Amino acid sequence: MRELEYPFNSEYILKKSKSIKKQLLAEQTQRVPKKIAVLGGSTTHDIIRMLEVFLLDNGISPSFYESEYGMYWQDAMFENAKLQEFSPDIIYIHTNNRNITDYPSISDSAEEVEQKLENVYHHFEVMWERLRETYHCPIIQNNFELPFYRILGNKDASDIHGRIRFLNRLNEKLYRYAETHDNFFINDIQYLSACYGLDKWSDPFFWHMYKYALCLPAIPYLAFNISNIIKSIYGKNKKALVLDLDNTLWGGIVGDDGVENLEIGQETSMGQVFMEFQNYVKEQKKLGVLLNVNSKNEYENALAGLNHPDGILKPDDFIIIKANWEPKSKNIEEIARELNILPESMVFVDDNPAEREIVKSQIPGSAVPEIGTPEQYIRILDHSGFFEVTKLSEDDMHRNEMYQANALRAKQQNSFADYGEYLKSLEMKAQIGPFEPIYMARIAQLTNKSNQFNLTTRRFSQSDIESIAGDPSYLTFYGKLEDKFGDNGVVTVVIGRKEGATLHLELWLMSCRVLKRDMEYAMMDCVVEACQKAGIHTILGYYFPTAKNAMVKNFYELQGFIKESEDESGNAVWKYEIPDIYEKKNSVIDVL
Repeated sequence: MRELEYPFNSEYILKKSKSIKKQLLAEQTQRVPKKIAVLGGSTTHDIIRMLEVFLLDNGISPSFYESEYGMYWQDAMFENAKLQEFSPDIIYIHTNNRNITDYPSISDSAEEVEQKLENVYHHFEVMWERLRETYHCPIIQNNFELPFYRILGNKDASDIHGRIRFLNRLNEKLYRYAETHDNFFINDIQYLSACYGLDKWSDPFFWHMYKYALCLPAIPYLAFNISNIIKSIYGKNKKALVLDLDNTLWGGIVGDDGVENLEIGQETSMGQVFMEFQNYVKEQKKLGVLLNVNSKNEYENALAGLNHPDGILKPDDFIIIKANWEPKSKNIEEIARELNILPESMVFVDDNPAEREIVKSQIPGSAVPEIGTPEQYIRILDHSGFFEVTKLSEDDMHRNEMYQANALRAKQQNSFADYGEYLKSLEMKAQIGPFEPIYMARIAQLTNKSNQFNLTTRRFSQSDIESIAGDPSYLTFYGKLEDKFGDNGVVTVVIGRKEGATLHLELWLMSCRVLKRDMEYAMMDCVVEACQKAGIHTILGYYFPTAKNAMVKNFYELQGFIKESEDESGNAVWKYEIPDIYEKKNSVIDVL
């Protein structure tokens, strides 16, 4: 919804939240239901109201538990039947610097200051540990914003008695905890308050009048930031950037002005702006964002511009370069098809408002930010949170290389008349086994990202995955695939629940990167082998249709299952009786 895209009008959203929510709920959008517990050290009602609309806009249908005012610690630490019955999927702890009551005094010794720091940190650490032990779900914790006054002036940041120094040291302890504990995330209100303006953010009127930890107009920004963390945890991030060239990656029009006259580099102030933006985009690639070009240009001119000696981005940084005179909406559809991702997984960046409007109208669900002037490009993209990082795996950092290798595979496929011979030519090797700690983050990430090849569309947090991996009533499988062009990483996941001599397949998914590569047959062989060892004779598979997974409607039939039942909504149950002599289905992948 445009009203919820950054930069947004916070006062409008606060005023119109009910009508916005009604409009979002009227959309025919499939959303993932999630239960969110908000434990507040201050008033949180309007935070929840704003968070709900942003999450609905991100494809998540939230329900909330809200602690009583200021009772965040008590709700976490003591027996709480209501919260336990709620059984949250995520816990958000909304605390702020006013919840710290024991700051250093100017008369304190260094040892006394250190003890106060440890006491405050311990207050929070024991709470996180209790919550992790009780609820086994991701926790989002605010860090601490700076105080709105400085008793010691500038020395407040360097003297051990200064509140600024104290809060910065406390925040560093929070960050170390986040580094060493999975499923623990920092909501950086120190950064948010700095962006918003600390004097406005911390206006004492809102605390003393309403017990708000921040001013009312800033609440949508806080809720938007929290929603970015939550949608990232549940795989709702965008996957790719699709970038215009002229006046987007450089100043000028390469076909008219010539490469030598483009503004890029240190020679002009505007050239520096475009160079900084290219560097920002290059950093996104390192995080696993797929880079592509969509430009109205001659292909040779586009390559010439990208090979500018002062440019940061080169042709090899992009997976697909569409430089032609076709409508940009058509190019985006073709890029999505060639990458084998959904168009709504992409962010289209173009300086031309007419082109943006056409793409918005022709590609429903795609992100088309109003990027403003070149000086604003980075801020708009960065604050929009399209690619919020909550987990960063090796697969993420090598994703562009993986997709570029896929392009080479597609090129090789075109040289084969027989598809089976093409698969053999890839020299594929797979590693298939039960869930391992090293892959837990990637497995959880896959369960939340995969849509097209996800038979039940169930979503799991990393803590869920870890719990299942340690439960003897489950059989778990992950699959890695590599070939002569490169390593695809972990690309497929199966979770089966044992019930007597029957295995219920609660999850079967695969990354779109390896569709039609026979990895599903290799996984089926391993599932059957594990079932035989466990004395299981029957496998029940489930297919729950969505708008995105129609391509796997008949998946179980291809594996030899028989349809047992199907309701009017298309939800189907498939049955496979394991034969005494099982003939392996995979013949092209070497399973290690």
